Amino acid sequence: MPSLSAHQSNSFTKLLLLGDAKSGKTGSLVSLVKAGYRLRILDLDNLLDILKYKIIEECPDKLDNVEFRSVRDKYKPGPGGTMIDGKPKAWTESLKLLNNWKYTDEASGEEIDYGSPADWGTDTILVIDSLSRWCDAAYDFHEAIIPRGKSGDYDGRAVYGNAQDDVEKQIAMLMSNTIRTNVIVIAHGTYMDLPDGTKKIFPQGVGQKLSPKIPQYFPNYVRYKNKSGKRTIQLESDAMIDLANTRPNALNKELPIETGLADFFAALRDTPVQEKPKSVTLIRKA
Repeated sequence: MPSLSAHQSNSFTKLLLLGDAKSGKTGSLVSLVKAGYRLRILDLDNLLDILKYKIIEECPDKLDNVEFRSVRDKYKPGPGGTMIDGKPKAWTESLKLLNNWKYTDEASGEEIDYGSPADWGTDTILVIDSLSRWCDAAYDFHEAIIPRGKSGDYDGRAVYGNAQDDVEKQIAMLMSNTIRTNVIVIAHGTYMDLPDGTKKIFPQGVGQKLSPKIPQYFPNYVRYKNKSGKRTIQLESDAMIDLANTRPNALNKELPIETGLADFFAALRDTPVQEKPKSVTLIRKA
């Protein structure tokens, strides 16, 4: 019978990171790079500029420790408004990467293969940036494949339902003990009215039914906020949001954004010791 001494939380941190737009979420990842972690970012927002320049300023020798793949659908103007150019691919491309982080580098023509994120280990962090755009990609994919009537009409409720189920399954997979690496999911917040008349903040999902479910999967959940002009990482729940962390007595109620993520990981993890990646293939294509 397994004991808690062998639980996955001893080796890996799974974190839901919520904040308003431009609250410093992506840029704050620099503290983890400085601490020695490798980051592999599933980039759906195309807003990694701030992280790049922070790394160049603070730890330029570690710039190559951050790997990213930008996955977004292309849009074009259409007779009825803006529309996706071709078939939506961002959702399925993201799932392929989460199964096997393998692609052909457009610049060099090399085939890059980092293997399955499930095997990346303790010195690497998989980052989903952001959940909001990931949900958009899921919705666009399911809208494209749902059966339509002769007039082109379709059941919008079924699109939302299928996309919600798909995203929830992927989050459940990332939080399972089969994904043996650290995971950070970055989310924007949405304010929702509850049946008792109160209002709370939840991660933005596909429609409102998914949003309250998302935090259920994460052992650690923090919020970025601007407090009197100072950006901080909130760890303690309040009337607007229910947060969580697995070491409440080892951390302050709030952390500075500049070092907060590294402090958070340090309270849960040993300092990462990087090893040569076990599954990296570089093949020059003719």
